[in-house]
Amino acid sequence: MKTAILDRDGVINYDSSAFVKSPEEWIALPGSLEAIARLNHAGWRVVIATNQSGLARGLFDMDTLNAMHLKLRRELAAVGGHVDAIFICPHGPDDNCSCRKPLSGLFTEIVQRYDLHPRHCMTVGDSLRDLQAAAHIGCQTALVLTGNGLKTQHHSLPAGTTIHADLAATVNYWLSSV
Repeated sequence: MKTAILDRDGVINYDSSAFVKSPEEWIALPGSLEAIARLNHAGWRVVIATNQSGLARGLFDMDTLNAMHLKLRRELAAVGGHVDAIFICPHGPDDNCSCRKPLSGLFTEIVQRYDLHPRHCMTVGDSLRDLQAAAHIGCQTALVLTGNGLKTQHHSLPAGTTIHADLAATVNYWLSSV
C-alpha cells in the first residue's frame, strides 16, 4: 500500500505565524481535503506528521488540539476521505526531542508502526524542515507552494523533491505518474 505522509499547517490547512490555536482557526486549504479523499479512493494510506509546539508554548492544550483534529476528520469524511493517523511532536524548539522536524523521529515512528520501507512513502511539506526530516530516512519528498512553500522553494531542497502549487496538484502528479 502506498503511503502519503503529509504536514498539516500550510499543506492541509491555512498556516498562521501566530499559530493555529483553535478549531475555529483551523481552515482547510481549497482542494486539500478532496485531494486526500482521492488518495484514499486510489488505495493509499494517508498519515499526518506535524510539529505542534503550540502545546509546549501553552497556546493551546491537548483537548483543543484534539478538537482541531476532530474538525479535520469530520470535514474530510464529508468529502469521502479519512486519515489513518496523526502523529504529532508536542515539543518546543529547545526541548531537544528527536521527533521535532527537521529531525526524523516522527517519520521513523510512522514507518515502524506500519512496517513500511521509507522509499514507498511520499511526503508533502511546505517547509524545508518537513522535507529534511522525510529525506533523512529515505522518503520521497514534494514541496507545496502553499503555506511557507513560496519562500522554501528558494532553499537547497533534498534531491528529487518535486514542487507543486498545492496538495491537489501534488496528488494529481502522484496519481498520474507514481
